[in-house]
Amino acid sequence: MTDETTTDPTPPDDATADVTERLGYRLKRAAAALRGAMDGALREYGLTVPQYACLELLDQRPGLSNAELARGTFVTRQSMNVVLRGLQDAGLITRAPTADHGRALPAHLTEDGHRRLAAARTAVYAIDQQMTDAVPPKRLAALLADLNRMAETLGG
Repeated sequence: MTDETTTDPTPPDDATADVTERLGYRLKRAAAALRGAMDGALREYGLTVPQYACLELLDQRPGLSNAELARGTFVTRQSMNVVLRGLQDAGLITRAPTADHGRALPAHLTEDGHRRLAAARTAVYAIDQQMTDAVPPKRLAALLADLNRMAETLGG
């Protein structure tokens, strides 16, 4: 007995397969569309997507280190150094000049950082809601669970 809701995937070695029908392609396309929409919305607030993500994480968990922020925003530690420098230069975060222990320099939002995040969050959440609204409500929980399983399967 077969499940009619699934299809057999085209074998990866089939050179005639339409790559645009592959799950990975579709996920990347959706991610690129989300990134483009966020880039456009955040430009109005003088933020990049990694900067915004960093502000969100610091709002939820003040004092995160560079390495923790890099993992949480899906960028390298080197890229996070650039992100943090930009946020610090803009007066949106503070970091101690020296570490209390080890090499980690915990970061915290400034009042300006909280204000900028609150303004940008409205625009980003509207984009997220627009994307969410494209999924029938009765399928949303299953989709979110499927996405989590995919990430876990690949080690994410």
